[in-house]
Amino acid sequence: MHVALAQGDQVVGDLAGNARRILTACAEAGRAGAALVVTPELSLCGYPPEDLVLRPAFLDACERELAALAAAVGRTTLVVGFPERRDGRRHNALAVIRDGAVRHVYRKQILPNYTVFDEQRYFSPGDAPCVFDVDGLRVGAIVCEDVWFPGPAAQARAAGAELIVVPNGSPYHTRQQAARAAAVGARATENGCAVVYVNRVGGQDELVFDGASFVAAADGSIAQQVPAWHETLALAAFDGARPRPVRGSLDPRIEAQVWHALVMGVRDYVGKNGFPGVILGLSGGIDSALTLAVAVDALGRGRVRAVMLPSRYNAPISLEDSREMAGLLGVRYDEIPIEGPFSAVLDTLAVEFRGLAVDATEENIQARIRGTILMALSNKTGSIVLTTGNKSEMAVGYATLYGDMAGGFAVLKDIAKTLVWRLARYRNELGRVIPERIITRPPSAELRDDQTDQDSLPPYEVLDAILEAYVEGDASPSEIVARGLPAEAVARVVRLIKVNEYKRRQSAVGIRITPRGFGKDWRYPITSAWREWEHLR
Repeated sequence: MHVALAQGDQVVGDLAGNARRILTACAEAGRAGAALVVTPELSLCGYPPEDLVLRPAFLDACERELAALAAAVGRTTLVVGFPERRDGRRHNALAVIRDGAVRHVYRKQILPNYTVFDEQRYFSPGDAPCVFDVDGLRVGAIVCEDVWFPGPAAQARAAGAELIVVPNGSPYHTRQQAARAAAVGARATENGCAVVYVNRVGGQDELVFDGASFVAAADGSIAQQVPAWHETLALAAFDGARPRPVRGSLDPRIEAQVWHALVMGVRDYVGKNGFPGVILGLSGGIDSALTLAVAVDALGRGRVRAVMLPSRYNAPISLEDSREMAGLLGVRYDEIPIEGPFSAVLDTLAVEFRGLAVDATEENIQARIRGTILMALSNKTGSIVLTTGNKSEMAVGYATLYGDMAGGFAVLKDIAKTLVWRLARYRNELGRVIPERIITRPPSAELRDDQTDQDSLPPYEVLDAILEAYVEGDASPSEIVARGLPAEAVARVVRLIKVNEYKRRQSAVGIRITPRGFGKDWRYPITSAWREWEHLR
């Protein structure tokens, strides 16, 4: 028997389009000899649909689309995820379809309610197994989070399942692929049966889904690995309930995986929202350079525009390097000096600022002029502005609200500065697009004379280690200091994280690639008297 793993990129809310793509995959798989086709979690409506499932009209439309889809399915068994409304409750459900009708329905039992997941807000849990026959083989179905716990798979096995299929909407982060393999392998060995894991692929707002579907044998080993980051229809061959091994592996390098995540996130956000292209401010620094490289890989040079907005503080090498990189990539490049508007604003405020020292105010004026110009170009052309700030900066507020934070999509929002450098090196290994001097020169905002980032921040290797421990690992300041990081830096960084919550709340949505980014999975109050850094003093 052959099982088709339909690793697709569904669009949230595009019910007719998703159904059409599912039927196309089913027909293609049937022609290739597949008896069973498995699509991802909530594949009919796209994942995650969030508050759309609270709207009765949306559920009505899903019911109609599922009925129409089922009527078009022939002898090939098709598994489709959909939001079900039943007896006054909503379920994250699977429809098992064959011969023009829905033959079985499975309702997800374990509803995740952590990090980016809010399924208990939307769905009620199911409690019954679903086992069905495909060419004499008994197949059990569970959904995503169900496979991370022993109960649902064991329940399916007890009900007679010889093979378990798991549709998923599992977002990517840097530790997720290994964690999935471990969880699925455990379920396979516990129950002595193979598991088919089918994940969606594509970008949805801040989330990126890597696909990376696979088949685990009964001993927990990976029998077949589907490539990540691409829509694909993969056939898995079974001798009875035993999968035939197929060569395949995932690239283990973090840089390679994250690069694919960023490219896919930009491509899908821009494409699915109908933007004709993107605009970004190119500064001669590494963050904007990396953002430009991602944008071109995602969209092609014709849909990307770089704008250099030099001031009196920009070093000549910043312009030289920006021009060189734009030439290497072949993108439209313009220079719009901001000296005129900057001087005009200073003249306007001269009376108000008389007798006051020059400080960050004048720096922020420059950043806000740049943001205003970029947003004006966006308004005129319809292209979206990509912001270029990284996670290290966003964490501690080293960014200007309504300035360099102005824009519609934050490509590097979850990329630590130390990873920015690694990604730049990785991209140049594929083909040189970032001038070497951009990578090696000390980072600077160039908003005053002789400025470097380290004037205001701890060394990035120290800052990023603190952020990883505190933001992603929930370690306390005392625990972080016990790991060997300087107490003064820890207290300062934790305080900056807290006081800059209001900035992050107003920042553009951006791609999440770590176990905890500054998005859905970071929900701290702006107004708060909790100051845990003070306990270090």
